[in-house]
Amino acid sequence: MLARMARYEYRCRTCDEVFEVRRPMSETPSTVPCPDGHTDTVKLLSAFASVGGAPEGSAAPGPCGGACACYPG
Repeated sequence: MLARMARYEYRCRTCDEVFEVRRPMSETPSTVPCPDGHTDTVKLLSAFASVGGAPEGSAAPGPCGGACACYPG
């Protein structure tokens, strides 16, 4: 069985380095040491963004692109 890997970002309070850790969601500790070995780290809130849209030359139907409940058709 393949484990789903998640990406977590942390910031070291000692050296101010921002780094990421990839591991299964079931193994998510609240803190991990930075690459330099400092243990005073904090987990950062990451935001996901997706960029896309309608194919070139076509108009998106409605203000949300037609993928939500505000578009009736």
